[in-house]
Amino acid sequence: MINQRNGARNVMMQRKYGWTLEVDIHGMRAAEAKKQLELLLGRVGNDIREVVVIHGYHGGKILQEMVRAELKHPRIQRKILSLNSGETTLVLKTKD
Repeated sequence: MINQRNGARNVMMQRKYGWTLEVDIHGMRAAEAKKQLELLLGRVGNDIREVVVIHGYHGGKILQEMVRAELKHPRIQRKILSLNSGETTLVLKTKD
């Protein structure tokens, strides 16, 4: 879904690979991306062990900084910074 007023995308794209979920937040505003990631982390099942967040970095580092420094959730065990500066892997704890 595209916000017609300013061209910002307000829905993250998702693909699942085995126990990995890949989400793309390119083009989203930081606050909306954070909200959507928190909702996703709250509902994702124990079959998902990691979430690869593609945030990009060429268009600025706001999303990268939000994911790496500001995003907090009880399911996040640790964050792995990729050799690709445009993505961060969230390793998840299992739900109780």
